[in-house]
Amino acid sequence: MPMSEKVVILGGGLGGLFTGALLAKEGYQVTIIEKNRTLGGGLQMFSRNGVAFETGMHMLGGLRPDGSIRKICDYLGITSQLDIKPTDHDCMDSITYLSDGKTYRIPEGRDNFIDYFSQQFPHQATNIKAYVNKLYDLSEEVDFFYLRHETGNIFNHSEEFMWPANKLIAHYIGDERLRDILAYMNPMYGGVENRTPAFVHALINVLYINGTDRFAGGSQQLANALAQVITNRGGKVTTSEKVTRVAVGENKLVEKVVSDKGHEFTGDVYIAAFHPFALLEAIDDSAFTKAYKDRIKNAPNSYSTFSVFISFKPESFPYINHTCYFQDDYGSVWSHSDYDPDTWPRGFMYMTSPEHNQGKWATKMIINSIMKFEQVEKWADTTTGKRGENYEKWKQDHINKVLQRLEQLHPGIGNCIDHITASSPLTIRDYFNVKDGANYGFSKDCNNLALTQLSIFTKVKNLYLTGQCINLHGICGVPLTAVNTVEAIERSHDIIDRINNHYQMLTNS
Repeated sequence: MPMSEKVVILGGGLGGLFTGALLAKEGYQVTIIEKNRTLGGGLQMFSRNGVAFETGMHMLGGLRPDGSIRKICDYLGITSQLDIKPTDHDCMDSITYLSDGKTYRIPEGRDNFIDYFSQQFPHQATNIKAYVNKLYDLSEEVDFFYLRHETGNIFNHSEEFMWPANKLIAHYIGDERLRDILAYMNPMYGGVENRTPAFVHALINVLYINGTDRFAGGSQQLANALAQVITNRGGKVTTSEKVTRVAVGENKLVEKVVSDKGHEFTGDVYIAAFHPFALLEAIDDSAFTKAYKDRIKNAPNSYSTFSVFISFKPESFPYINHTCYFQDDYGSVWSHSDYDPDTWPRGFMYMTSPEHNQGKWATKMIINSIMKFEQVEKWADTTTGKRGENYEKWKQDHINKVLQRLEQLHPGIGNCIDHITASSPLTIRDYFNVKDGANYGFSKDCNNLALTQLSIFTKVKNLYLTGQCINLHGICGVPLTAVNTVEAIERSHDIIDRINNHYQMLTNS
């Protein structure tokens, strides 16, 4: 395909921006259409009382030297524009169980991870090492995780690759408490018992064991840097325009895209970078077969989140340079999405996001509690700011439940709070344009992976897919999927070589 071809990308989130930036660097004329006023999807931020909060991208993996995402960012020339703050080397994450008051402080690094848990559970030391080694072995089976050319298919994988994640843990670990602890990252990938594939569990764990970072000053900086790559090469980034129609001709080619403002966008190639269900709502009904549409409509989505955003009084609460997890008791890590109004939340993750030049004191905290969309289903037909008094009462009640737990973890924290706001699965649905407010797109199912594993290619010849519903979600999976989408458009695997060669050149210089 000639490099002068025009590409129209529907959705300006992480997937659309990384795909657009890579294509712009390759010489394509890129236009991005984003429905929100703020670009970035899960990278976007919002402000309350002068404090800016991240909406989705809180932790970063793969940005350390030799990491796949670091290589892509270096290739795009944006690494130096990002203010990255590493979490504490000796405690990247902590987990507190209220039942016994025990806090586990988990270090980064493969050997450190093994040594720490071997000290905590010496009778499981041999098994812990075998388990962690298996995590890394499974990650090695996924070539694209390491920016390598694909060498096989799913039938070439080991037996454990498609086990349920909980089965993998139980296979190696005999201690019931340790099994629970080692599944603590469930909220990072939508873990579901007997369904989430072991390879997803392995990839996320390996990503963060290798070292986690945060955006100092917020995640919006990555969205802005990627947008600048596009605009610096003559591309356009349009916000506040929702795609309402994707017009497909009889020749099975997209002819144009129409926005809610009546504007038309035309190109040679089109990429849907939002949830496939949102694509179904916009595309001409004759574009896809009934079987394909039913597959998308019926595919299970990952669970959502109830989030509480706290701004602190000046110099009142200390900054914590790692992510914190809380659980009521051992044995419930796989069932936090089971809702009981009397016991919710039985667990959540929380963090104090860093500012530029972060000092001793935190300015804010974000608390994320797992919640299914069905808890807000009764308000499904409402819009932001117009959900009614009952919804606001329900939301305040759940804020109070979170704060009660937080007070148990940090006595006196209530006196440090200046302002509180919250979001529900409805907020995630409406702002990120994802069905059921799904945090991670489709919920991967090891029993039927094909149901939730869509191809980048579609039956519409010039329409491609990208984003978290294709491979993996988050800061690792979405940029890597963007690479795959560019490969599909170019009908070439050269871009992986260019990314790796560029990084090698930088390393050697």
